[in-house]
Amino acid sequence: MAAITASMVAELRAKTDAPMMECKKALTEADGNMEKAEEILRVKLGSKASKAAGRITAEGVVASCVQGNTGALIEVNCETDFVSKNELFIAFCNALAQLVAQNDPADVAALSALPLSMEGFGPTVEDVRKGLIGKIGENMTIRRFKRYAGGGQLATYLHGVRIGVMVEYDGDAVAAKDVAMHIAAMKPVATSSAEVPAELVAKERSIAEQKAAESGKPAEIIAKMVEGAVQKYLKEVSLLDQVFVKAADGKQTVGQYLKGANTTVKGFTLYVVGEGIEKKQDDFAAEVAAQVAAAQKA
Repeated sequence: MAAITASMVAELRAKTDAPMMECKKALTEADGNMEKAEEILRVKLGSKASKAAGRITAEGVVASCVQGNTGALIEVNCETDFVSKNELFIAFCNALAQLVAQNDPADVAALSALPLSMEGFGPTVEDVRKGLIGKIGENMTIRRFKRYAGGGQLATYLHGVRIGVMVEYDGDAVAAKDVAMHIAAMKPVATSSAEVPAELVAKERSIAEQKAAESGKPAEIIAKMVEGAVQKYLKEVSLLDQVFVKAADGKQTVGQYLKGANTTVKGFTLYVVGEGIEKKQDDFAAEVAAQVAAAQKA
């Protein structure tokens, strides 16, 4: 009988994402044969795609498609940076961006039901997604997309595959591209201060009030301090009020730059891969301890 070591259990768990004790049982049944143990787990626990479905996807790709005045920006997630560079995965993301631009799906579920065939998988986007999960070995999720078809001109900027910007504008294409690059660098939350979401303004106001209250100054002074802090925040997060990253004098705002270029930004979308997704931090030692404790209680 082959000795089953902790490193063998860890290796099998990494391959299958199966619970640690199940990996140990499979290795014992397979007499230490890794391939046979993996096969045993697949039989017991289902396909790689179904097991991968619960794994966190915080890496991925932002892809875009522009066809005339119609365009789409999409974020598709995977588990590791390695797979985000996989040619099949990137091709899948680009195909999805094109489908969004051409078909105007209402949401991710509608997009998933659209016809698509890749690598022998299909006939729908969802079938291809599941097929690629099995082939590549990582979970993949379609997170979000934005489609533009309002008649305005469109400019895009992709910073590698992790940051994507689409700008709807009227005017000069070079100026719009410059602003798209600015958005990727400075990450504004709205075009103008009036469009900053109310919940963000309320949060900033609350923080400013708490800070000002600690100063011990009179109420009228505190009120001015709070208002000043809120106005400063609005300028920092509003595209038109931000200092343009290419400003020669270090002072020119994006709004001033666009006015000089006779260009108007009607709206924009900024996607940063994995933004807001909590990445899983595996602690194998802690998991082993938890599993052992549970086994002792049983």
